[in-house]
Amino acid sequence: MLEVTSLPAAPHMRYGSNSGQALTRRDGVLKVTGQARYAADNHPEGLLHAVTATSTISRGRVIRLDVEAAKAHPGVVEVITPASRPPLMADPDWKGHLFAFRTEALQNDQVRYANQPIALVVAETLESATEGAALLAPQYETEPARTGLDLERFAPEAVGVGSPPGAAVGDVEAALGASARRIEASFDTAAQYHNAMEPHGLVAAWDGDRLTIDMPNQAPVMAGAAFARYFGIPPENVLIRTPFVGGGFGSKAILNGPQILCILAARMLNRPVKLVLSRGQMYGPVGHRGQTRQTLRLGLADDGQLTALAHHAVAATSSFDEFIEPAAAVSELVYASPAISTSHEAVRNDIGTPGPMRAPGAASGSIALEVAIDEAAEACDMDPLEFRLKNYAEAEPISGKPYSSKALRECYAEAARSFGWSGRPLAPRQMRDEAGLLVGWGMGTAVFHCPMFAAEACAVLRSDGTGLVETCGIDMGQGAWTALAQIAADGLGLDIDQVEFRSGSSDLPDGGIAGGSGHTATAGMAIDMAGADAIAPLADIATADPASPLYGSGNAGVVAREGRLHRRDDETRSESYADILARAGVAQVEGTGRGGRDPAAAQDHALQAHGAVFAEVKVDPDLGQVRATRLVGAFAAGRIINPRLALSQLHGGMIWGVSFALHEAAVVDRRTGRVMNADLGEYHLPVNADVPSVEALLVPEQDPYVNELGIKGVGEIGITGSAGAVANAVWHATGIRVRRFPVRIEDLMMSAAA
Repeated sequence: MLEVTSLPAAPHMRYGSNSGQALTRRDGVLKVTGQARYAADNHPEGLLHAVTATSTISRGRVIRLDVEAAKAHPGVVEVITPASRPPLMADPDWKGHLFAFRTEALQNDQVRYANQPIALVVAETLESATEGAALLAPQYETEPARTGLDLERFAPEAVGVGSPPGAAVGDVEAALGASARRIEASFDTAAQYHNAMEPHGLVAAWDGDRLTIDMPNQAPVMAGAAFARYFGIPPENVLIRTPFVGGGFGSKAILNGPQILCILAARMLNRPVKLVLSRGQMYGPVGHRGQTRQTLRLGLADDGQLTALAHHAVAATSSFDEFIEPAAAVSELVYASPAISTSHEAVRNDIGTPGPMRAPGAASGSIALEVAIDEAAEACDMDPLEFRLKNYAEAEPISGKPYSSKALRECYAEAARSFGWSGRPLAPRQMRDEAGLLVGWGMGTAVFHCPMFAAEACAVLRSDGTGLVETCGIDMGQGAWTALAQIAADGLGLDIDQVEFRSGSSDLPDGGIAGGSGHTATAGMAIDMAGADAIAPLADIATADPASPLYGSGNAGVVAREGRLHRRDDETRSESYADILARAGVAQVEGTGRGGRDPAAAQDHALQAHGAVFAEVKVDPDLGQVRATRLVGAFAAGRIINPRLALSQLHGGMIWGVSFALHEAAVVDRRTGRVMNADLGEYHLPVNADVPSVEALLVPEQDPYVNELGIKGVGEIGITGSAGAVANAVWHATGIRVRRFPVRIEDLMMSAAA
């Protein structure tokens, strides 16, 4: 069997070596040749297949399931219902860690959203399980569905995964009252659902009280501890193997009911069980970006200076949990104003609980903020870029903290130059192409936090001059295992081709959470420290050995590079790792490292990545059809470990911004609460033809505070400026301000007719 958790050197086009170099992905050959083993590719001996039967109503209870018919179907082994489900050691409502949400694991017959699991059918084949689930023929006692944002609101205790629901500086109401100009606008954003290429799935197998799970997961060690809690076993008895993840975007950081039921079935039947959700079943139990309605109020002085900024968001959450999209929080970060307030309310809907989805809060909030800022620029008869520079924040607006680094001015300049922004007419509807289509140019500011999590790694230097680095870091397709291997090679002073990198298994040191654009910094810091910890005993051996050219220089007097230790005061005096270990008769030296941030850095500085995005759209004046024809973005994100991979992430984020502005929305039947476009035929996502030109520029930035490696993140920031840039370009093309997203043809046509 292919050992997929160990990635030795793989062929790649070399531009140099290690950090800062645009190396191709070490896992690329495995993926394009079909050798990469994803969770559903595992077929252990005796494997059974599970299928969830899901509700077709969104509120009520199940009053009958034809279990006898399902069990009588050929190949069906077991049917688990609320009446037959064995008890769990932890209630499914348990919320014991950062990403533990209340879930549905057949604890009762209540239905709380459409697509909720109401039974699990296990069979010898996938076909038998699917047919058995259909034979259950559920009957319901139905209650009216609660959908939309025009319902009773409540004030949440927290938003996102525990952030404060609001913040304030200055007296916003007084400042608004004294402002020369005021802007007030309301914006609606639709619910969006994770549509990673790889759906949720797992293969669970028990050996006594030891559990092995093959599954895509963004935080395997943390997830393993949670599964252990549910099943009453020690955390060290849970092994999660997640070598390849076909996209996560936040959804695969959260445990869900179908996973728990699959593991339960494997224990009940003492056979391995596989469960893979269908594409339609992804719209419900595994999280999504919640619907929002946001109101922004801006106060302006005569010269265009912001005097007040108030951002209030109402977000949909489920009837049984409280993940609130933190949309308003972005207004705490971007533009200077003496008075700022942000606040959130929530509305309970009969839906699956929302959750983190790429750039949670910031994606929804920034499109509203950036359109409101453009409206303010228009009211002041100012160019949108001029207005943003006028209100440039030299310190974080909500806290007054200095930035750890901020090259946003340079991002504005680079992106505007490359885009050709200086040729933009101020008024809308001034540009057409040769086919008569309206052309518009818009811009948006990009911003995202720089979080870090706890992480661990271990490193080994071997007597043959090679190295081994281990950490349970996750590659969701972003190239993390290449970037982390580059950091590992630098930490050990080796070329990347000399380093074996092992990851993707929860029995390795905990690499933390792959999310929040913090994975490279988090796992990278642990890896770098492990490398330094492995070099230290090697240096001790050499500098204490009279036969070594490094003798007497002391540990701090040597530097590791190219598989050798060099004296700092005379780099012509050096010795190879292999020679040092051979003379000492030592097979290898080892080191461990822990990732984390100096608490003083977070306390004393604002830690963010920044960028600017400029967009061109073309609009058919008769049909209202919109196409995003060109995007240019410039981003400053600290030290870039691999430019090739960083640009790929930024391109993906920018494309998602186009999707947010023009394509992506879950359509809910308000009568039933069901998502009516729960497939990739009707849930619109951009394809290559929708994004003919996307350019991302990397602006150099040195950050001495964000972490010791100077790394920020690039996974999510690309969305936050792009969606607003596209929306503002639509206005510049048409003269119509659209305030619900995605932009719909009827909004443009009805506004034009009015």
